[in-house]
Amino acid sequence: MYDLDFGTFTKRWILTMAYPAWDSACFHECLSDPQAHHKGYMLTGRVTGDFVPKITPTASPQPFLPLLAPSPLSTFTNSTSPKLSGLCMLNFTAAQSLISITSVDCWAEFAPLLANVICCPQLHATLVILVGQLSKETGVLALNRTLAKPCLSDIEQVLAGQGAGDGLNQICSIHSSNLTEASCPVKDVDEFENMVNSSELLASCEKIDPVKECCDQVCQGAISDAATRLALKASDPLSMDGPHVLPQHTTRINDCKTVVLRWLASKLDPYHAKEVLRGLTNCNVNKVCPLVFPNMKHVANSCGNGISDQTACCDAMNSYVSHLQKQTLITNLQALDCATSLGLKLQKYNITKDVYSLCHISLKDFSLQESGCLLPSLPSDATLDKFSGISFICDLNDNIPAQWPSLSLLPASSCNKTIRIPALPAATNAQSGRKSPCLLKRL
Repeated sequence: MYDLDFGTFTKRWILTMAYPAWDSACFHECLSDPQAHHKGYMLTGRVTGDFVPKITPTASPQPFLPLLAPSPLSTFTNSTSPKLSGLCMLNFTAAQSLISITSVDCWAEFAPLLANVICCPQLHATLVILVGQLSKETGVLALNRTLAKPCLSDIEQVLAGQGAGDGLNQICSIHSSNLTEASCPVKDVDEFENMVNSSELLASCEKIDPVKECCDQVCQGAISDAATRLALKASDPLSMDGPHVLPQHTTRINDCKTVVLRWLASKLDPYHAKEVLRGLTNCNVNKVCPLVFPNMKHVANSCGNGISDQTACCDAMNSYVSHLQKQTLITNLQALDCATSLGLKLQKYNITKDVYSLCHISLKDFSLQESGCLLPSLPSDATLDKFSGISFICDLNDNIPAQWPSLSLLPASSCNKTIRIPALPAATNAQSGRKSPCLLKRL
């Protein structure tokens, strides 16, 4: 069992976009390659942009011509007036505070880097809240398919006008159907409240503890029960029960969960609804390692079948981990899952020795760059300073050694982990030599 305790000490990193000079020495180390469908991004204390080439673990960096960076005196609050369709009934004015939070969480070039933990959860919550709040006027918990498309475009325009990145729909896999009832057979508020024990649902979800909820699942259970009731309207009850639920029924239940969340959002003020929705989403975020593990044969050749050359093994391991650092920012709990997932994959290549300890691999090595930012496991938002840029909180306890997986140490879930770690662990000499020169600017 792991003995870990995150979140006692934190640090805030500031991401800057307005620097006049390019730091070419940082370019090859700080390329970010989130996922195959995302553009490449570079994130350093000097420059950022969405115009750097992609790079894979087996590819050589390609030459590029840098574009002119904006003036260092320009601010970060140059909002523009969005061009709206005039067809959408969503009340953006009433949700201005929510829109502002979302635009900062999904700010410009940083949206893909914060997508998994901050941007996309916040964007999904915003969609739910906007439709939920509208239902108080329309009595309907969904937009019709005719209006969903222009409304989605308007949402993207409003966010972009306040600084959010382009292409959020692609980054966060948002479609116009996310604003409709999709396959859920119930969307009218009156019908919903006749079919669901709404008072019990509200009591279970109007206030949640983001830590306890992930383990006790009081609100999540109430949402699932309500969604299943709604889905039953279009299904044979027997086909919705037991281990052999058909895929279309699972999809219908998930679509109905969105309708349930909109109803909840209609009963809470937007900020309170946002806190509940982000807390629920975070339970799922922390369960999964979002990293894509490239081919590890090179590591297997250097570290498998016993380790005859420790230097060659660690060189291969460090090189492999450096490519993981070009993907995305992750939470401390995701880092635990990523360390376990990678360790199990390496063991399948007949790597039996603990190469994490041997090569001084820590949890922070699984997050973006070697600056060591692990995002908190609890929901958080980025913040904007109009002169300095975007900043967000990172866990300061980021030198925790990664645990090599074994049958006795595999955690079933974060609910079974008691986490206690030193407040300020010192890096070893071996680790200090691996620090990247491309650090985020630190407050």
